[in-house]
Amino acid sequence: MTDKAGDDKDPLVSLAREAIESYIRESKVIRPSLPIEGEPRQAGTFVSLHLPDGSLRGCIGTFEPCRGSMEEEIVANAISAATCDPRFYPVTVDELSRLDISVDVLGPAEEVKDRTELDPKRYGIIVRTLDGRQALLLPDLEGVETVEQQIRITCRKGSIDPEADQYRIYRFEVERHH
Repeated sequence: MTDKAGDDKDPLVSLAREAIESYIRESKVIRPSLPIEGEPRQAGTFVSLHLPDGSLRGCIGTFEPCRGSMEEEIVANAISAATCDPRFYPVTVDELSRLDISVDVLGPAEEVKDRTELDPKRYGIIVRTLDGRQALLLPDLEGVETVEQQIRITCRKGSIDPEADQYRIYRFEVERHH
């Protein structure tokens, strides 16, 4: 776990931290050099911010790639996690050095035919209704032990009634960078 800015060893976490710090301190959006790891690629990403006590401070992401590269996705989602998560007020300069940052790179989503294909420790899920509502829950979250909990929480996030709405479930794996 990283407690101080600049101590991040993972290049994706370092990029997220640099993006947040540049935006909070100078209102500047950095342009990442491409690519950080191997060949350029696109992927949905989530950036999560936690305080030293482990409590969530912000989390924003994209289900699928929206930008030209994974690195651009990380920059945009890092800034949004720090400034636009509707559950929290924007991160302040005083908080920057205490943030624990993780980056999840989402693999492709595949529809599941049966709930036995799910495992909340291994797979995140996307629940999509026929009318277009959807919600996502990342895998291996504290307090999410069963498939039923994972589906219920995801449905609640998307204002989906698991008893009345028709929906499909998709699973995906993540590369977690911390």
